Amino acid sequence: MSDVPAYDRWARLRAATPARIGLGRTGAGLPTGADLAFRLAHARARDAVHSALDFDALAADLAPLPVLRVASQAEDRASYLKRPDLGRKLADGTRLEPLAVRPDVVFVVADGLSSDAVAAHAAEVVHASAARLAGRVIGPVVLASQARVAIGDQIGHALGARMVVVLVGERPGLTVADSLGAYITFAPAPGRRDSQRNCISNIHAKGGLSTDQAAHKIAWLVAQALRLELTGTGLKDDAPALASHSAATQLGQ
Repeated sequence: MSDVPAYDRWARLRAATPARIGLGRTGAGLPTGADLAFRLAHARARDAVHSALDFDALAADLAPLPVLRVASQAEDRASYLKRPDLGRKLADGTRLEPLAVRPDVVFVVADGLSSDAVAAHAAEVVHASAARLAGRVIGPVVLASQARVAIGDQIGHALGARMVVVLVGERPGLTVADSLGAYITFAPAPGRRDSQRNCISNIHAKGGLSTDQAAHKIAWLVAQALRLELTGTGLKDDAPALASHSAATQLGQ
């Protein structure tokens, strides 16, 4: 009989997944190390949800791209979390006019449920996607506070955009607290259903999609959506494997 504690025999499985398995126990509870790691992950997830996003720093990271700022009807974080509907609508009195040149794509960056995700990844994803969309008309990047995915429908419609790409902080888990999502909608307008969007999720540096992979998929989906004039269940993500940057850039042309 081996003298190795039973939970150590799970080492190979633990190495293959971020899930908390085979942690062992001390008496009726977890070993101290596992317990402290769980508490730290939980604290990071809570911080990601409740921390305010530094929109000034984000705007600086997005330079030289032009930026517009808006807010949802949720006046504060507590309202945002309790009333999801308020995060889907622009604040009363918000004025957005159709742009002089109709954009093919408008990027909307929303804080969502993880400010950490947006701060860590959003600017890089916008820049990388814009590079792959050379030749397309890209509108100003709209930064939306206390916002959820559907706010992009109202923004894109008001600006006259053919498409909107919403980058939003995803709900943090106990493994990853800084995962970014991208939601792509053709012909944005209030009332669009989730089935009319394409979603790219798990954009992060801890085993998720890299910035380049996410931008490659976004550019491919945008190009196909503009060609087919639809997104959602009718547009399957059949993007080819990530090619060189120069080849990927041609997807947007």
